[in-house]
Amino acid sequence: MRKYIFFVFSVFCVLISGGLNAADKQLVAIKTDLGTFVIELAPKEAPATVKNFLFYVDNKFYDGTIFHRVVPGFVVQGGGMTFDFAEKKTEAPIKNESSNGLGNDYKTVAMARQTDPDSATAQFYINLKNNDGLNANGTKPGYTVFGKVVAGMEVIEKIAEEPRGMYKAFPEAPNYAVRILSATRTSSVVVDNPAKQKPSLFKDAVVPVNETKQ
Repeated sequence: MRKYIFFVFSVFCVLISGGLNAADKQLVAIKTDLGTFVIELAPKEAPATVKNFLFYVDNKFYDGTIFHRVVPGFVVQGGGMTFDFAEKKTEAPIKNESSNGLGNDYKTVAMARQTDPDSATAQFYINLKNNDGLNANGTKPGYTVFGKVVAGMEVIEKIAEEPRGMYKAFPEAPNYAVRILSATRTSSVVVDNPAKQKPSLFKDAVVPVNETKQ
């Protein structure tokens, strides 16, 4: 009887421990026109960057923005422009944290920036492969990695497959705008993505793949 009680208690402790570990993770679910993906953040390695990203998430900044830069085999970038390619006003830039030991590997999420290392604001990108050239190198800053896609990477891959080239000013933007419908904190890495859909040229519509657009 004592052995049985000890066994049950041990299992209970393991379950509680696992639950606490899951609760400790900082996760963000990003719902797009093509499905939902989940990012696990790295506050220990990139505290300022994670704080900045969550500020934009909590203030619904990303809702309605698009993935305006898609380079197959490289990155999918978004989070700063609206459907009509208007750039949203952001808060002040943040300090570069690219020397945090996290590399720009496949599935990782990093901050986009200008040539100034400390110019990142809201835009982010997902790596479609290991992009070692984007990492910090000695005294040369890189691009700050602050998380990783832990569910729904197939959504990012679908975005990367979207045809591009319709817009001369934005040749890397998908012909059909892929919007971020919402970005919210979550406690789950489970995503339930529906049957394949295709984003529409129209702001508030989603056209099924098997439907021919007139």
